[in-house]
Amino acid sequence: MNDWPEGWSDDNRRGNRYGQGSAGEQPESARSMPHVQRHPAPQRQRPAPPRQRPIPQQPGGYDNAGPQYDSGYNTGQVYGGGNAGGQGNGHGGGQGGGGYAQGRPAPDWRRRIKIGALSLVVVVLGVSIGTYFWADSKLKREVDLSKVIERPEGGDGTNYLIVGSDSREGMTAEDKKKLHTGSAEGKRTDSMMILHDGSNGPTLISLPRDSDVEIPSFKGSDSGKLYPGRGRFTKLNAAYAMDGPELLVRTVEFNTGLRIDHYCEIGFGGFAKIVDAIGGVELDIPKAFKDKKSGADFKAGKQTLNGEQSLAFVRTRYAFAEADLARTKNQQKFLAALASQTATPSTILNPFKLYPTMGAGLDTLVVDKDMSLWSLSQMFFAMKDVTGGDGKSMNMPMSGFRNGNVVWDKAKVKQLVEQLKNDEKVTVTEN
Repeated sequence: MNDWPEGWSDDNRRGNRYGQGSAGEQPESARSMPHVQRHPAPQRQRPAPPRQRPIPQQPGGYDNAGPQYDSGYNTGQVYGGGNAGGQGNGHGGGQGGGGYAQGRPAPDWRRRIKIGALSLVVVVLGVSIGTYFWADSKLKREVDLSKVIERPEGGDGTNYLIVGSDSREGMTAEDKKKLHTGSAEGKRTDSMMILHDGSNGPTLISLPRDSDVEIPSFKGSDSGKLYPGRGRFTKLNAAYAMDGPELLVRTVEFNTGLRIDHYCEIGFGGFAKIVDAIGGVELDIPKAFKDKKSGADFKAGKQTLNGEQSLAFVRTRYAFAEADLARTKNQQKFLAALASQTATPSTILNPFKLYPTMGAGLDTLVVDKDMSLWSLSQMFFAMKDVTGGDGKSMNMPMSGFRNGNVVWDKAKVKQLVEQLKNDEKVTVTEN
């Protein structure tokens, strides 16, 4: 049985039929040509292709069903795009675009905005809370108002006793010389003011340091010993020199009948540092003046005062005919301007300005034990409102002088205190 295709035999397979007659259509001459063995031409050794980095696994839109294979050659595949005709090639993701975009859902911008806003709120709250506790920890709560005896009844609103002392604590010899503070030991009150913060706007009342007041009975702040009153009249700032802030508060309350809710004191050095930290305070000085003792030398007109100049401005009294009364007016004017120019977005929202300013003030600020950072900020903004048209500033009403000291007008003082206690609009004038 022959397993070869029809017309073939073993002779065909063995190739011995060349040159023999045949019934085929091809001429005999063509079949009688000698067979020439052709050997294939040797192939050139192709250089090895350069090694290519493996193609990274692509995001959604590619066929990742099988293992990744790197042949070492560029196949021409353009990742993420369709073919020239816009038709999908099974790997490109379909018509009209690449699989990269089609395989990923469209971003949810509303959700991203919400997450971003929430993150911002969390950061702001964290910074604010951290700043609050940092600042609160720096407050020097050294004044104990519970030691003050025979206190008057409280009224509506909040009353702050603000004291500027001549404390040189923390100042170098060079600082004392530069600021013209001298080198006296201890500390005395250089200025005193009552700030009432109520529903009818703040009222700032200066208490001249030379006010003629009676020193009442009091309990020693350190000894706890009770000292009886002797009916002695002297300058108001002598009370501070005798037994510190507690006796000063006791003396103010006894001579006015107004209860003091909080006490706040700042020294020379801290005052100057605050001014320098905010870049100076702009002030309009109506008339030029000079004073060798304070170092003041000012021309008339608008100008920006640095820390040294500011301290000289609020301490000057010998350059004025009204002496201490003129000085209290300048102190009110300056403190209100300082508060107004500090409570601005450029300071509050700028940490490089806010923290140095707070640090400079809090380092030398002495307050009562019940003073919170919130109460302090309320006092600060009430001071700012004094210059904003919502408040009033004045000296304690006076009736004349006795032994060179300022005598208060008792009738007007009584009327003023009643208006403050009832949180009424102040109509009393200082003259």
